[in-house]
Amino acid sequence: MQEATKNNHLKTFFTIAVSLAFAALFMWLALRGLQFGKIKESLLKANYLWILVSMVFGVLAYWFRAVRWNLLLEPMGYRVANSNSFWTIAFGYLMNLTIPRSGEVARATALYGVEGVPVDRSFGTIILERVVDLFCMLVFLLLTLVFKYNAIYSFYEKSGIRINPWYFAVFVVVLGIGLVLFFKCKDYFRKYGFLGKIISFVEGILQGILSVFHMKQKVKFILQTVGIWICYYLAAYLVCFALPETSSFTFADGFFIIVVGTLGMMVPASGGIGAYHFAMKLGVSALFLSMGRSAEAGAEIGLSYAFLSHTMQLVIMLVMGGISIPVLARARSRYASEKEHHADEIFRDKE
Repeated sequence: MQEATKNNHLKTFFTIAVSLAFAALFMWLALRGLQFGKIKESLLKANYLWILVSMVFGVLAYWFRAVRWNLLLEPMGYRVANSNSFWTIAFGYLMNLTIPRSGEVARATALYGVEGVPVDRSFGTIILERVVDLFCMLVFLLLTLVFKYNAIYSFYEKSGIRINPWYFAVFVVVLGIGLVLFFKCKDYFRKYGFLGKIISFVEGILQGILSVFHMKQKVKFILQTVGIWICYYLAAYLVCFALPETSSFTFADGFFIIVVGTLGMMVPASGGIGAYHFAMKLGVSALFLSMGRSAEAGAEIGLSYAFLSHTMQLVIMLVMGGISIPVLARARSRYASEKEHHADEIFRDKE
Protein backbone atom coordinates (compact mmCIF):
# COMPACT_ATOMS: atom_id res chain seq x y z
CA MET A 1 0.00 0.00 0.00
CA GLN A 2 2.80 2.42 0.95
CA GLU A 3 4.67 1.51 -2.24
CA ALA A 4 1.57 2.24 -4.34
CA THR A 5 1.06 5.57 -2.57
CA LYS A 6 4.71 6.45 -3.14
CA ASN A 7 4.42 5.58 -6.85
CA ASN A 8 1.29 7.73 -7.15
CA HIS A 9 3.09 10.66 -5.54
CA LEU A 10 6.05 10.21 -7.89
CA LYS A 11 3.72 10.02 -10.89
CA THR A 12 1.93 13.21 -9.80
CA PHE A 13 5.24 14.98 -9.21
CA PHE A 14 6.55 13.87 -12.61
CA THR A 15 3.35 15.00 -14.37
CA ILE A 16 3.47 18.43 -12.73
CA ALA A 17 7.20 18.77 -13.47
CA VAL A 18 6.69 17.94 -17.16
CA SER A 19 3.74 20.34 -17.34
CA LEU A 20 5.79 23.16 -15.80
CA ALA A 21 8.68 22.36 -18.14
CA PHE A 22 6.33 22.71 -21.12
CA ALA A 23 5.07 26.03 -19.73
CA ALA A 24 8.62 27.33 -19.23
CA LEU A 25 9.73 26.21 -22.70
CA PHE A 26 6.82 27.83 -24.51
CA MET A 27 7.05 31.01 -22.45
CA TRP A 28 10.71 31.26 -23.44
CA LEU A 29 9.74 30.76 -27.10
CA ALA A 30 7.03 33.40 -26.73
CA LEU A 31 9.37 36.01 -25.20
CA ARG A 32 12.39 35.22 -27.36
CA GLY A 33 13.40 37.97 -29.76
CA LEU A 34 10.86 40.53 -28.54
CA GLN A 35 11.33 43.84 -26.75
CA PHE A 36 9.48 43.39 -23.47
CA GLY A 37 9.54 47.15 -22.91
CA LYS A 38 7.15 47.65 -25.84
CA ILE A 39 4.89 44.91 -24.54
CA LYS A 40 4.85 46.49 -21.07
CA GLU A 41 4.01 49.87 -22.62
CA SER A 42 1.17 48.29 -24.56
CA LEU A 43 -0.24 46.69 -21.39
CA LEU A 44 -0.09 49.98 -19.48
CA LYS A 45 -2.22 51.82 -22.04
CA ALA A 46 -4.79 49.00 -22.38
CA ASN A 47 -8.46 49.73 -21.67
CA TYR A 48 -9.24 47.28 -18.86
CA LEU A 49 -12.96 47.95 -18.98
CA TRP A 50 -13.11 45.61 -21.98
CA ILE A 51 -11.35 42.95 -19.90
CA LEU A 52 -14.06 43.17 -17.24
CA VAL A 53 -16.80 42.86 -19.88
CA SER A 54 -14.97 39.86 -21.34
CA MET A 55 -14.80 38.24 -17.88
CA VAL A 56 -18.60 38.37 -17.62
CA PHE A 57 -18.91 36.18 -20.71
CA GLY A 58 -16.16 33.89 -19.40
CA VAL A 59 -18.17 33.20 -16.23
CA LEU A 60 -21.43 32.96 -18.17
CA ALA A 61 -19.91 30.10 -20.20
CA TYR A 62 -19.56 28.17 -16.91
CA TRP A 63 -23.31 28.48 -16.32
CA PHE A 64 -24.28 27.39 -19.85
CA ARG A 65 -21.95 24.40 -19.50
CA ALA A 66 -23.50 23.46 -16.13
CA VAL A 67 -27.05 23.53 -17.51
CA ARG A 68 -25.98 21.55 -20.60
CA TRP A 69 -24.26 18.94 -18.43
CA ASN A 70 -27.47 18.37 -16.49
CA LEU A 71 -29.30 17.72 -19.77
CA LEU A 72 -26.88 14.84 -20.40
CA LEU A 73 -27.25 13.43 -16.88
CA GLU A 74 -31.06 13.53 -16.89
CA PRO A 75 -31.63 10.56 -19.29
CA MET A 76 -29.70 8.36 -16.84
CA GLY A 77 -32.12 9.29 -14.05
CA TYR A 78 -30.08 11.96 -12.28
CA ARG A 79 -31.63 15.35 -11.57
CA VAL A 80 -28.77 17.56 -10.50
CA ALA A 81 -29.00 21.11 -9.18
CA ASN A 82 -27.57 23.61 -11.66
CA SER A 83 -25.62 25.25 -8.83
CA ASN A 84 -23.85 22.00 -7.95
CA SER A 85 -22.93 21.39 -11.59
CA PHE A 86 -21.68 24.98 -11.85
CA TRP A 87 -19.37 24.74 -8.83
CA THR A 88 -18.03 21.29 -9.74
CA ILE A 89 -17.10 22.68 -13.17
CA ALA A 90 -15.34 25.62 -11.50
CA PHE A 91 -13.49 23.15 -9.24
CA GLY A 92 -12.47 21.06 -12.27
CA TYR A 93 -10.99 24.08 -14.04
CA LEU A 94 -9.05 24.95 -10.89
CA MET A 95 -7.58 21.43 -10.79
CA ASN A 96 -6.48 21.77 -14.42
CA LEU A 97 -4.09 24.48 -13.25
CA THR A 98 -2.20 21.90 -11.20
CA ILE A 99 -2.21 18.75 -13.34
CA PRO A 100 -3.28 19.10 -17.00
CA ARG A 101 -6.52 17.22 -17.82
CA SER A 102 -7.04 16.29 -14.16
CA GLY A 103 -10.05 18.61 -14.01
CA GLU A 104 -12.35 16.15 -15.78
CA VAL A 105 -11.79 13.47 -13.12
CA ALA A 106 -11.95 16.04 -10.30
CA ARG A 107 -15.23 17.38 -11.68
CA ALA A 108 -16.84 13.93 -11.87
CA THR A 109 -15.57 13.03 -8.39
CA ALA A 110 -16.85 16.30 -6.91
CA LEU A 111 -20.29 15.73 -8.44
CA TYR A 112 -20.43 12.26 -6.86
CA GLY A 113 -19.73 13.87 -3.48
CA VAL A 114 -22.62 16.36 -3.71
CA GLU A 115 -25.17 14.50 -5.85
CA GLY A 116 -24.23 10.81 -5.75
CA VAL A 117 -23.85 10.48 -9.54
CA PRO A 118 -21.44 7.56 -10.24
CA VAL A 119 -18.08 8.80 -11.50
CA ASP A 120 -18.00 6.54 -14.54
CA ARG A 121 -21.36 7.79 -15.83
CA SER A 122 -20.69 11.49 -15.30
CA PHE A 123 -17.21 11.03 -16.77
CA GLY A 124 -18.82 9.52 -19.88
CA THR A 125 -20.92 12.67 -20.33
CA ILE A 126 -17.79 14.80 -19.90
CA ILE A 127 -16.11 12.86 -22.71
CA LEU A 128 -19.22 13.48 -24.83
CA GLU A 129 -18.95 17.18 -24.02
CA ARG A 130 -15.38 17.16 -25.31
CA VAL A 131 -16.52 15.51 -28.55
CA VAL A 132 -19.23 18.15 -29.01
CA ASP A 133 -16.75 20.93 -28.21
CA LEU A 134 -14.32 19.49 -30.76
CA PHE A 135 -17.07 19.64 -33.38
CA CYS A 136 -17.77 23.29 -32.46
CA MET A 137 -14.06 24.02 -32.71
CA LEU A 138 -14.05 22.53 -36.20
CA VAL A 139 -16.95 24.83 -37.12
CA PHE A 140 -14.88 27.84 -36.01
CA LEU A 141 -11.93 26.47 -37.96
CA LEU A 142 -14.12 26.16 -41.05
CA LEU A 143 -15.33 29.75 -40.63
CA THR A 144 -11.72 30.86 -40.26
CA LEU A 145 -10.71 28.99 -43.42
CA VAL A 146 -13.55 30.69 -45.31
CA PHE A 147 -12.91 34.24 -44.06
CA LYS A 148 -9.23 34.25 -43.03
CA TYR A 149 -7.51 31.73 -45.29
CA ASN A 150 -4.42 33.94 -45.73
CA ALA A 151 -3.97 34.25 -41.97
CA ILE A 152 -4.35 30.47 -41.48
CA TYR A 153 -1.74 29.82 -44.16
CA SER A 154 0.64 32.35 -42.60
CA PHE A 155 0.16 30.77 -39.16
CA TYR A 156 0.82 27.32 -40.65
CA GLU A 157 4.07 28.55 -42.21
CA LYS A 158 5.27 30.36 -39.08
CA SER A 159 4.39 27.63 -36.58
CA GLY A 160 6.25 24.86 -38.37
CA ILE A 161 3.44 22.42 -37.48
CA ARG A 162 3.30 19.48 -39.89
CA ILE A 163 0.74 16.72 -39.30
CA ASN A 164 1.07 13.41 -41.13
CA PRO A 165 -2.47 12.20 -42.06
CA TRP A 166 -1.28 8.59 -41.71
CA TYR A 167 -0.99 9.07 -37.93
CA PHE A 168 -4.67 9.89 -37.74
CA ALA A 169 -5.59 6.92 -39.97
CA VAL A 170 -3.59 4.50 -37.76
CA PHE A 171 -5.23 5.94 -34.63
CA VAL A 172 -8.74 5.42 -36.08
CA VAL A 173 -7.94 1.81 -37.09
CA VAL A 174 -6.45 0.92 -33.68
CA LEU A 175 -9.40 2.56 -31.89
CA GLY A 176 -11.86 0.63 -34.07
CA ILE A 177 -10.14 -2.71 -33.42
CA GLY A 178 -10.05 -1.96 -29.69
CA LEU A 179 -13.79 -1.24 -29.58
CA VAL A 180 -14.62 -4.43 -31.51
CA LEU A 181 -12.49 -6.55 -29.17
CA PHE A 182 -14.07 -4.86 -26.14
CA PHE A 183 -17.64 -5.65 -27.18
CA LYS A 184 -16.78 -9.19 -28.32
CA CYS A 185 -14.78 -10.22 -25.26
CA LYS A 186 -16.18 -8.14 -22.39
CA ASP A 187 -18.45 -10.89 -21.01
CA TYR A 188 -15.54 -13.38 -20.99
CA PHE A 189 -13.21 -11.08 -19.06
CA ARG A 190 -15.89 -9.79 -16.69
CA LYS A 191 -15.35 -12.76 -14.35
CA TYR A 192 -11.81 -11.59 -13.59
CA GLY A 193 -11.92 -9.13 -10.67
CA PHE A 194 -9.69 -6.28 -11.87
CA LEU A 195 -10.64 -6.63 -15.54
CA GLY A 196 -14.29 -6.81 -14.53
CA LYS A 197 -14.00 -3.46 -12.75
CA ILE A 198 -12.35 -1.92 -15.83
CA ILE A 199 -15.11 -3.28 -18.08
CA SER A 200 -17.81 -1.92 -15.77
CA PHE A 201 -16.10 1.47 -15.71
CA VAL A 202 -15.81 1.58 -19.53
CA GLU A 203 -19.47 0.55 -19.84
CA GLY A 204 -20.42 3.40 -17.52
CA ILE A 205 -18.46 5.82 -19.71
CA LEU A 206 -20.15 4.50 -22.86
CA GLN A 207 -23.56 4.85 -21.20
CA GLY A 208 -22.72 8.46 -20.45
CA ILE A 209 -21.66 9.08 -24.05
CA LEU A 210 -24.78 7.42 -25.46
CA SER A 211 -27.02 9.49 -23.17
CA VAL A 212 -27.21 12.16 -25.90
CA PHE A 213 -29.40 9.80 -27.99
CA HIS A 214 -31.90 9.43 -25.13
CA MET A 215 -32.09 13.13 -24.38
CA LYS A 216 -35.60 14.58 -24.51
CA GLN A 217 -34.46 18.19 -24.80
CA LYS A 218 -32.12 18.03 -27.81
CA VAL A 219 -33.02 21.56 -28.96
CA LYS A 220 -32.18 22.94 -25.52
CA PHE A 221 -28.88 21.04 -25.62
CA ILE A 222 -28.01 22.64 -28.98
CA LEU A 223 -28.97 26.12 -27.69
CA GLN A 224 -26.82 25.67 -24.57
CA THR A 225 -23.89 24.57 -26.75
CA VAL A 226 -24.33 27.62 -28.98
CA GLY A 227 -24.49 29.77 -25.84
CA ILE A 228 -21.21 28.32 -24.55
CA TRP A 229 -19.35 29.04 -27.76
CA ILE A 230 -20.83 32.50 -28.22
CA CYS A 231 -19.52 33.29 -24.72
CA TYR A 232 -16.11 31.83 -25.61
CA TYR A 233 -16.04 33.88 -28.79
CA LEU A 234 -17.02 37.14 -27.08
CA ALA A 235 -14.62 36.52 -24.17
CA ALA A 236 -11.78 36.21 -26.70
CA TYR A 237 -12.88 38.86 -29.21
CA LEU A 238 -13.77 41.65 -26.76
CA VAL A 239 -10.22 41.61 -25.37
CA CYS A 240 -9.10 42.90 -28.79
CA PHE A 241 -10.81 46.23 -28.03
CA ALA A 242 -8.62 46.69 -24.97
CA LEU A 243 -5.59 47.36 -27.20
CA PRO A 244 -5.49 50.16 -29.82
CA GLU A 245 -3.51 47.95 -32.21
CA THR A 246 -6.17 45.20 -32.22
CA SER A 247 -9.31 47.31 -31.74
CA SER A 248 -9.92 47.33 -35.51
CA PHE A 249 -10.05 43.52 -35.72
CA THR A 250 -13.21 42.26 -37.42
CA PHE A 251 -15.61 39.46 -36.44
CA ALA A 252 -13.73 37.19 -38.86
CA ASP A 253 -10.46 38.05 -37.08
CA GLY A 254 -12.20 36.95 -33.89
CA PHE A 255 -12.76 33.48 -35.41
CA PHE A 256 -9.03 33.25 -36.09
CA ILE A 257 -8.14 34.44 -32.57
CA ILE A 258 -10.28 31.80 -30.84
CA VAL A 259 -8.98 28.98 -33.07
CA VAL A 260 -5.34 29.88 -32.43
CA GLY A 261 -5.97 30.37 -28.70
CA THR A 262 -7.69 26.98 -28.40
CA LEU A 263 -4.76 25.27 -30.13
CA GLY A 264 -2.46 26.87 -27.56
CA MET A 265 -4.62 25.71 -24.64
CA MET A 266 -4.54 22.12 -25.93
CA VAL A 267 -0.82 21.81 -25.18
CA PRO A 268 -0.27 19.94 -21.84
CA ALA A 269 1.26 22.94 -20.06
CA SER A 270 -0.05 24.05 -16.65
CA GLY A 271 -3.13 26.16 -17.38
CA GLY A 272 -1.92 26.72 -20.96
CA ILE A 273 0.78 29.07 -19.61
CA GLY A 274 3.43 29.75 -22.22
CA ALA A 275 1.78 27.63 -24.91
CA TYR A 276 -1.17 30.06 -25.20
CA HIS A 277 1.22 33.02 -25.28
CA PHE A 278 3.39 31.43 -27.96
CA ALA A 279 0.34 30.54 -30.06
CA MET A 280 -1.01 34.11 -29.87
CA LYS A 281 2.42 35.52 -30.70
CA LEU A 282 2.47 33.46 -33.90
CA GLY A 283 -1.24 33.97 -34.56
CA VAL A 284 -1.42 37.75 -34.37
CA SER A 285 1.89 37.95 -36.24
CA ALA A 286 0.31 35.89 -39.04
CA LEU A 287 -2.82 38.05 -38.87
CA PHE A 288 -0.73 41.19 -39.27
CA LEU A 289 1.10 39.62 -42.23
CA SER A 290 -2.20 38.83 -43.97
CA MET A 291 -3.14 42.51 -43.52
CA GLY A 292 0.13 43.70 -45.04
CA ARG A 293 1.47 44.87 -41.67
CA SER A 294 4.73 44.09 -39.83
CA ALA A 295 5.04 40.53 -38.51
CA GLU A 296 7.34 41.73 -35.69
CA ALA A 297 4.79 44.30 -34.53
CA GLY A 298 2.11 41.60 -34.69
CA ALA A 299 4.23 39.30 -32.51
CA GLU A 300 4.59 42.00 -29.84
CA ILE A 301 0.88 42.86 -29.90
CA GLY A 302 0.00 39.15 -29.92
CA LEU A 303 1.96 38.66 -26.72
CA SER A 304 0.29 41.72 -25.14
CA TYR A 305 -3.09 40.27 -26.09
CA ALA A 306 -2.07 36.89 -24.65
CA PHE A 307 -1.05 38.40 -21.30
CA LEU A 308 -4.39 40.22 -21.05
CA SER A 309 -6.60 37.34 -22.21
CA HIS A 310 -4.81 34.51 -20.43
CA THR A 311 -4.47 36.43 -17.16
CA MET A 312 -8.20 37.13 -17.31
CA GLN A 313 -8.88 33.40 -17.72
CA LEU A 314 -6.54 32.57 -14.83
CA VAL A 315 -8.28 35.08 -12.56
CA ILE A 316 -11.67 33.53 -13.39
CA MET A 317 -10.36 30.01 -12.70
CA LEU A 318 -8.68 30.99 -9.43
CA VAL A 319 -11.58 33.08 -8.09
CA MET A 320 -14.39 30.74 -9.15
CA GLY A 321 -12.38 27.65 -8.23
CA GLY A 322 -11.46 29.12 -4.84
CA ILE A 323 -15.11 29.87 -4.10
CA SER A 324 -16.12 26.37 -5.23
CA ILE A 325 -14.09 24.64 -2.50
CA PRO A 326 -16.11 25.85 0.54
CA VAL A 327 -19.37 25.78 -1.44
CA LEU A 328 -18.85 22.14 -2.47
CA ALA A 329 -17.72 21.24 1.06
CA ARG A 330 -21.03 22.51 2.46
CA ALA A 331 -23.01 20.79 -0.29
CA ARG A 332 -21.18 17.51 0.33
CA SER A 333 -21.89 17.74 4.07
CA ARG A 334 -25.55 18.49 3.38
CA TYR A 335 -25.82 15.57 0.93
CA ALA A 336 -24.20 13.18 3.44
CA SER A 337 -26.65 14.29 6.15
CA GLU A 338 -29.64 13.83 3.84
CA LYS A 339 -28.37 10.41 2.81
CA GLU A 340 -27.92 9.37 6.44
CA HIS A 341 -31.38 10.68 7.34
CA HIS A 342 -32.90 8.74 4.43
CA ALA A 343 -31.11 5.55 5.54
CA ASP A 344 -32.45 6.02 9.10
CA GLU A 345 -36.01 6.37 7.74
CA ILE A 346 -35.68 3.15 5.78
CA PHE A 347 -34.32 1.37 8.85
CA ARG A 348 -37.26 2.62 11.01
CA ASP A 349 -39.77 1.53 8.35
CA LYS A 350 -38.33 -1.98 8.40
CA GLU A 351 -38.69 -2.11 12.19
